[in-house]
Amino acid sequence: MSVKSVAAKIFARKIYKQTQEWANKPVETQLAVFKSLINSAKDTEFGVAHQFDKIKTFEDFQKNVPIRDYEDLKTYIEKVKLGEENILWKGKPLYFAKTSGTTSGAKYIPLTKESMPTHIKASRNAILHYIHETGNADFVDGKMIFLQGSPILTEKHGIKFGRLSGIAAHFVPKYLQKNRMPSWETNCIEDWETKVNAIVDETINQNMSVISGIPSWVQMYFEKLQEKSGGKKINEIFKNFNLFIYGGVNYEPYRAKFENLIGKKVDSIELFPASEGFFAYQDTQKAKGMLLLLNSGIFYEFIKTDEFFTENPKRYAIGEVELGVNYALIVSTNAGLWGYNIGDTVQFTSLFPHRVIVSGRIKHFISAFGEHVIATEVETAMKEATQNTQIVINEFTVAPQINPSGGLPYHEWFVEFENEPENMETFSEAIDNAMRKKNIYYDDLITGNVLRKVVVTKVSKNGFQDYMKSQGKLGGQNKIPRLSNNRDIADNLK
Repeated sequence: MSVKSVAAKIFARKIYKQTQEWANKPVETQLAVFKSLINSAKDTEFGVAHQFDKIKTFEDFQKNVPIRDYEDLKTYIEKVKLGEENILWKGKPLYFAKTSGTTSGAKYIPLTKESMPTHIKASRNAILHYIHETGNADFVDGKMIFLQGSPILTEKHGIKFGRLSGIAAHFVPKYLQKNRMPSWETNCIEDWETKVNAIVDETINQNMSVISGIPSWVQMYFEKLQEKSGGKKINEIFKNFNLFIYGGVNYEPYRAKFENLIGKKVDSIELFPASEGFFAYQDTQKAKGMLLLLNSGIFYEFIKTDEFFTENPKRYAIGEVELGVNYALIVSTNAGLWGYNIGDTVQFTSLFPHRVIVSGRIKHFISAFGEHVIATEVETAMKEATQNTQIVINEFTVAPQINPSGGLPYHEWFVEFENEPENMETFSEAIDNAMRKKNIYYDDLITGNVLRKVVVTKVSKNGFQDYMKSQGKLGGQNKIPRLSNNRDIADNLK
């Protein structure tokens, strides 16, 4: 056992104990964060306009600060982008993370000297919790890779602009610099396909022990490694690869494909990062869900998704949430976001400590007929339909077909197969049965002959990659929406 791995275990024990202190006091922890945020921003333009000096309670905050999305906050953000100080948060942000918006075009999310360290600590602590629980620290001596955006940044008015993953690349701790791959030069390549090919060339002969990134793009990296190596499994290429770290999408639809590519099962750690904040990470291999980070400069509110689009929906604090309920996640942060709807929905799998799963996007659902199908339902249905079969899925998305040329409307599942079903009708039936169990409204529509059963449409090999490329969203943190209430993606795939 190396000195580095021994040190990692000692540090992991310390971080675990620190985590327990705040995780076991969720309400008190969030109250302390709330008071700190309000006090720090009371003299900003936003704080003065919303009377932060008079806010003493959560109820006061709700009265003074409405729920906002990016468009609602854009006037303030534009001032910050021009270099004005003390607008949303004291001083100026260090960075703006550029991210794609579904309705707003590009969005620019501020990162401050207070918020940026929480992103780095969360990534580190996720790994340390894994080390503490499993005792496995040997991987710290191997090479580690994160498939990320370019770290090249631009600067305007004293603020740097870039992708979150590219910004984070500037904060890799010194003790990991020798282990980190790919090289800085390769990481700066903008074209995703060129970049992945360069990463393959750099890493194929290295002792890779940890690989991380969005599953769909890691899959592309693995497939190119196989091509380069003459068809070898990943565990033959990287004999010490034992830990996969991912975020951004549910891993389950990709698991069978990954285990086939790798040639064995490997441990995994799920993360819940976003430009708006690093919200949660998987703190244990033994329980479902990710630990919600209650002490990281983020105050959380939750709105039940079935109430979200009503007038003045109730906003719940951490002490009021329930298990298994679908909530829209609302945050106020030490980067100057206030009552901000990040667009993600979560469900709690545990309340002590508070663990969540990401159940979808508040705007990504199918409710063409009132069924309100969400991402976690279609992902679970796909998992059940492929379980104990030879079927392997590369990617899929779902859209409604409201005006078919003949017959009843239906939900159309666009699926790129690695291994196809022997009988497509049986496969479609399995998906439909699973969906009917998951969603009673969908079941009612099928029973009432309002909808016909699901239709599965095959997507050609690399069809989803080609679609993303056509949209200028190949690689990085971009991902295919699991479902949508229109046919924009569906018609492009067809």
